[in-house]
Amino acid sequence: LPATGYRVVRRSLVVGHGGADFAAAAAGLRDWRMLRTAGLRVRTDAPRVAVGVEFASGLGIGRLRLWAPCRVVWLVDEATRFGFGIGTLPGHPTSGEEAFEVSLAPDGVVRFEVRAFSRLARWYTRLGGPVTRALQSWVTGRYLRALRSVVQH
Repeated sequence: LPATGYRVVRRSLVVGHGGADFAAAAAGLRDWRMLRTAGLRVRTDAPRVAVGVEFASGLGIGRLRLWAPCRVVWLVDEATRFGFGIGTLPGHPTSGEEAFEVSLAPDGVVRFEVRAFSRLARWYTRLGGPVTRALQSWVTGRYLRALRSVVQH
């Protein structure tokens, strides 16, 4: 668990059922599609998620796009579980870690979970206070719906 002063988020959503849906969900995480489907731009030279890969996700339009640099710090790739965790890098609006994980339960349910802990790291995110936290919550919801959309297509 993170130190005092970090906000903890844990949200999940059923995104499908069965092995084919699990494979689609894992592929959508592996190739950055979930982030792009959630409306974020992704800057990276890596076509796939891997430990040590650095990337930046951008939210906004044109010059008003806010970039958030991160590094993949762990990856799990098992028969019924796929996911990865990212840590923020200098320049990110928050400081913390976020995890994206999809699992296939014995009953066939495919669940996507987003876990995060963060604190506001930049003057403008601290100034935004509750608005910044509301934006973070909105983006988390977009992640969940985006992976469900990836699985359904």
